[in-house]
Amino acid sequence: MNDPALIWSYLASQPLLWLTATLAAYWAGDLLFRASGRSSLANPVLIAVVILAIVLGISGTSYRTYFEGAQFVHFMLGPATVCLGLPLYDNLRRIRRAALPVLAALLVGSLTAIVSALLIARSFGLDQSLLASLAPKSTTAPVAIGIAERLGGQPTLTAVLVLLTGIFGAIVVTPLLNMFRVTDWRARGLAVGVAAHGIGTARAFQVNETAGAFAGIGMGLNAVLTAIIAPLVLRAF
Repeated sequence: MNDPALIWSYLASQPLLWLTATLAAYWAGDLLFRASGRSSLANPVLIAVVILAIVLGISGTSYRTYFEGAQFVHFMLGPATVCLGLPLYDNLRRIRRAALPVLAALLVGSLTAIVSALLIARSFGLDQSLLASLAPKSTTAPVAIGIAERLGGQPTLTAVLVLLTGIFGAIVVTPLLNMFRVTDWRARGLAVGVAAHGIGTARAFQVNETAGAFAGIGMGLNAVLTAIIAPLVLRAF
C-alpha cells in the first residue's frame, strides 16, 4: 500500500470517508460564516457544497459513491422534519392569535412558489417531467422528493432544486426584508420558512429566535400544504 493511488482507492471505497468529508466541509463553511460576521452571503451550506464539489471533481469520485458514504446525513432529514412539530407546539398560543394572517400568508406563499416556478419553466418549454420536479422546490427535501416521485418527476433533480432554493433564500432574505422594512420577526420568519424551507429556517434562527420558530412553523405547514396543492396546480400546466 505504498502507492498513493491505491491508498486513495481503498479510502474512497469506505463509507466513513465521505461522511467525514461532508461534516468537515460544513465545519469549514461554518468557520468562514462566523469569520464573516455571520454574513448571509457566506452561507455555510453553500460553502460546504462548493468544497465537496471540488473534492469530488479532483478525486474523480462519482456521486453514487459519495452518497453511499454520506447517506446517513440524508437519513437524518426525516427525523429533522418531524422535529418541526416542536416550534409549532411551543408557539401554539401565538399562532392561534394570528391564525388568519398565518393561514393567508401560507396559502399565498405556497401558491406563489409553485405557480411562478411552473410559469417560468413552461415559458422555456420544459416538459412535464421537469415541471413535476420543479413544483415542490420550496418545501423541505424529504417531502419534495416524495411529491416529485408521485407526480412523475425526477427526485434527484428535485433535491438539487430544493438545495438551490434554500441557499438562495437564505442569502437574500435578510437584505430583502430589511429593504421592505419588515420588522415583525413572526412575519419575517414565516416568510423565509415558506419560501426557503430548512436552510432558510436555519438562517432565521441565526438572526432571531422568534423568527426561527415561525420559520420552522412556516416550513412544516408549507410541506403539508404543498403536498396537497402541488398535484392540483400541476394539472393546469
